[in-house]
Amino acid sequence: MIISQLSIAPVGKEISISKYIKIAVKILRENNIKYKTNPMSTIIETNDLMSIFKIVEKINEELFTLGIKRVITELKIDYRTDKEATMETKLKSIN
Repeated sequence: MIISQLSIAPVGKEISISKYIKIAVKILRENNIKYKTNPMSTIIETNDLMSIFKIVEKINEELFTLGIKRVITELKIDYRTDKEATMETKLKSIN
């Protein structure tokens, strides 16, 4: 399992970006991507790297169709090969 942290910031439209984050979450949900949102980013789980890149591309492309001209995307990827890790097992290991 690959765990990623995704943060997107549409630039130049308005100060509040919550409606754009809702769109991103909707796309994650529609594509059966496991995710958890927090105040600063969204954590996602996928089985492979291409799934991460494809979903980020879908989110960006959807924002562009809404008239956004620029999107800042931050993506942090935790890709382990020594053991199976999920959001839950990572949290369980510190509790």
